[in-house]
Amino acid sequence: MTLYQPFLDSAIALLQQHLDLQPYPIPAGYESKSAITGKGKHQEEVLTTSYGYQSDKLRQIRAAHVQGGGSLQVLNFVIFPHLNYDLPFFGADLVTLPGGHLIALDMQPLFRDDLAYQAKYTQPILPIFEAFQPHLPWGGDFPAEAQPFFSPAFLWTRPSQTEVVQTHVFEAFQAYLQAYLNFVEQAEPITDPQKLANIEQAQLRYLRYRAEKDPARGMFTRFYGSEWTEEYIHGFLFDLERKLAIA
Repeated sequence: MTLYQPFLDSAIALLQQHLDLQPYPIPAGYESKSAITGKGKHQEEVLTTSYGYQSDKLRQIRAAHVQGGGSLQVLNFVIFPHLNYDLPFFGADLVTLPGGHLIALDMQPLFRDDLAYQAKYTQPILPIFEAFQPHLPWGGDFPAEAQPFFSPAFLWTRPSQTEVVQTHVFEAFQAYLQAYLNFVEQAEPITDPQKLANIEQAQLRYLRYRAEKDPARGMFTRFYGSEWTEEYIHGFLFDLERKLAIA
């Protein structure tokens, strides 16, 4: 069972239609990693596969796809713009555990409280969010510390049926990604030094938060060990600080 492979395939196909995609370097040894979990007849292989791309406006387009049989399926798909664009991040966290599905989709704003920024990047996608609300209702409590990093169009839901993931979640994922690519197409580079400094700080704030609070840390550590996990988080998934230190 690879529930999220169609999501990954459709995303890559859509990106290839709209962008001149180039490979983004994945650190050696992190392209894929597997481990055996469980005991006896409950043993399963957990395979984590990484994908990385970039384009002229997008610094890193990356995916981590975890396939662990019937008990674990995860796709984390995130797009980070180059630092001279005020584009939001695209973020999709699609998680299936024995207890059900956890789905988070958003265009995460650099400046959530800036009304002009909201008008530019949140208002246009609210109709998409509202169209899916009847099928994908709000998933309940969310950590208060995370709220500044999400937009009013944050789609957070916990469907109980796999069929809902294969239909409504899949359609929402495609709709959000298509809307994001429309923003990318229209995006103009920022040249004002103060705005550029603000963008860099906003990106770093988000990446530091995500790297520190990555909900997958425990899972990866259990499967692959702490050393591999920390390098994966800081050296690939959220690598901006490393890249800026080298630049």
